[in-house]
Amino acid sequence: MDLNLKGKRALVSGSTAGIGLSIAKALAKEGASVFITGRNKEKSENARQDILLSVPGADVTTIVADLGTKAGAETVINKVPSVDILVNNLGIYEAKSFFDIEDRDWEYLFEVNVMSGIRLSRHYMQDMLARNWGRVLFISSEASIMIPPEMIHYGLTKSAQLSVMRGLAELTKGTKVTVNAVLPGPTMSEGIMDFIKSVSSDVNASHEDIEREFFAKHRSSSLLQRMIDPAEIGNLVAFVASPLAAATNGASLRAEGGLLRSIY
Repeated sequence: MDLNLKGKRALVSGSTAGIGLSIAKALAKEGASVFITGRNKEKSENARQDILLSVPGADVTTIVADLGTKAGAETVINKVPSVDILVNNLGIYEAKSFFDIEDRDWEYLFEVNVMSGIRLSRHYMQDMLARNWGRVLFISSEASIMIPPEMIHYGLTKSAQLSVMRGLAELTKGTKVTVNAVLPGPTMSEGIMDFIKSVSSDVNASHEDIEREFFAKHRSSSLLQRMIDPAEIGNLVAFVASPLAAATNGASLRAEGGLLRSIY
């Protein structure tokens, strides 16, 4: 299927690995010019080469900046003043008892997970509205709805993303701009094994056993009962970012393997 993304300019935050990198690859495969961001120059270049290996001839540009800061957002905006597609993917998480989460932990996760998307959306969406076409996507999580007790501060930031998304969508009424969120479930990405090991009863068990225990004990409602492939998220995002998804706006789109039992 041709998603009609040739010639579109897409910025994906936090895109040097995992879900972000898969989103960048999916957009590049559809012919979009992609800007990937990361804090490390070498890692960013490695991600670019990874995309070019998958999509020879792809138009991929790296921007080294910490989008968890105001200065980082300004760096990206100065280098890329206008885009057609903005994917707010940057996010961090950690497993921590609620009683051990200090103020600085709450503030740091909010700054990275929420403010990064707010700053970029505040700039790029104005231009999209002026041109009467654009796509803004927030990569949230099933944790936005089913708050994980082992990382409540993370769940709060993911819920906040949905609030921002829906509020911004209201600003697009009658235009060809859409704002949506995608809610992945547990996805195989960099650092995920460290996380599931941190809640495992046996950190020396095999990868398969640790993953099996994680779903049995911590995500038992999952219908998939496995880690999601990042490409499965990337493919959904590419579609929602395309002109073919014009009727999808203000939506929280689940890609969490059936983990959430509610039908709304």
